[in-house]
Amino acid sequence: MSYIVMRKKIKPYDKKIIMEGDKSLSIRWALISSQSFRKCRSSNLLMSEDVINTLNCLKKLGVKIRLAKNFCEIVGVGLNGFNYKKNLLLNAGNSGTLSRLIMGLLVHAKNNIKLTGDKSLSKRDFFRVSKPLEKFGAKYFTNFGKLPIIIKGTNTPLPINYHETRGSAQCKSAVMLAALNTKGETIIKAKKSRDHSELLFKYLKLPIKILKKKRYDLIRIKGGKKIPALNYKIPADISSSAFFIVLTALANDSKLKIKNVNINPSRIGVLIILKMMGVKILQENKRIYKGEKIADLIIKSSKKFKPINCPTKLNSAAIDEFLLIFLVAAKANGVSYFKNLSELDQKESPRLKWGSKILNKIGVRNVITKDTIKIYGNPNLIINKRIIIKNFLKDHRVFMTSVIASLTFGGEWQIHNKDSINSSFPSFLKKIKLLGARPEYS
Repeated sequence: MSYIVMRKKIKPYDKKIIMEGDKSLSIRWALISSQSFRKCRSSNLLMSEDVINTLNCLKKLGVKIRLAKNFCEIVGVGLNGFNYKKNLLLNAGNSGTLSRLIMGLLVHAKNNIKLTGDKSLSKRDFFRVSKPLEKFGAKYFTNFGKLPIIIKGTNTPLPINYHETRGSAQCKSAVMLAALNTKGETIIKAKKSRDHSELLFKYLKLPIKILKKKRYDLIRIKGGKKIPALNYKIPADISSSAFFIVLTALANDSKLKIKNVNINPSRIGVLIILKMMGVKILQENKRIYKGEKIADLIIKSSKKFKPINCPTKLNSAAIDEFLLIFLVAAKANGVSYFKNLSELDQKESPRLKWGSKILNKIGVRNVITKDTIKIYGNPNLIINKRIIIKNFLKDHRVFMTSVIASLTFGGEWQIHNKDSINSSFPSFLKKIKLLGARPEYS
């Protein structure tokens, strides 16, 4: 089992970095482009395992894809245009986004398809996706709500009314993609969550109407319209950037500029929460790119951090970044409280539990329930002991959060499963080296 050893806190730095493309947008670009009737091209596509698995699944479905040094090209097959062998096996690897969204594209599948994934993905709940999708008329034979899943499509999918209550962009997007292949109007009442799919639909001028309410969005989609070419320069990933935002905030006398970051309002919960806690973040060069808000972020080290009673309305917009937010709470001068976080345990690992485990290992008192955590911050936190992080179901965010903790709190850390970063952020270790970190490999 491969691991790294971190022995030293990071030294002060003043740097600029450019991040790879957003994972959520990279996967969505590929899936939607496959349904276009034209050639689609992207640059700055994130070449992580999750995205590569997406491209491989599309190839198996008969989609022609060309990867070059600076771009990726997909020749769309049009709506319901997949052409593949009988008894096809699709492997989604570790990707919840890929596995759930592609289920929506396959409501019209002509032949049975088996969908599988790795050990971690196979522990996650797929009833939340299969149940609404079955209303279109397709059949999804699950393993008690888990992978593997046998997908049996329908020739005549029917539009549905769907009430999404969890605030899951994956569930919502799966239904939206199914609606593309379905004549008539599908209506989705969705709890607030990421809206990348909606923005792409609007940019492509697909028949979508969105009525934004305080607690939910009402989305109407008319299926059957041809999808034009989607040429896209993928903006930088806010979730990946968050590791370096927190690293800089917790480091001593440091400054960092991250260029061309996606600051979609449904994704910037982490920025809002961190600012409330005293982290210094500035946005420069704000602009709109194909529906998405983009900016350069400037982060400076902070001397003091404030505790927070985190507003639950920000949960969905920060769902992938809470482990990092917990690190800042660990240094806050007071008690921080986070609630309604059951969705964290629907990720690659039970992240709420792992957040508590990491805090326990660094000596920060915390109290956890099934969906809340109370963190008793220690502004003078310094670690002088050996810490081992392993058996976390290869969750990339647990690995990277542990690295950030080691660089800012000190101690000697042995962090296992370094290859887990290939799922979402293959260049993570290279980037921290650029800032002066010195991981030792084993």
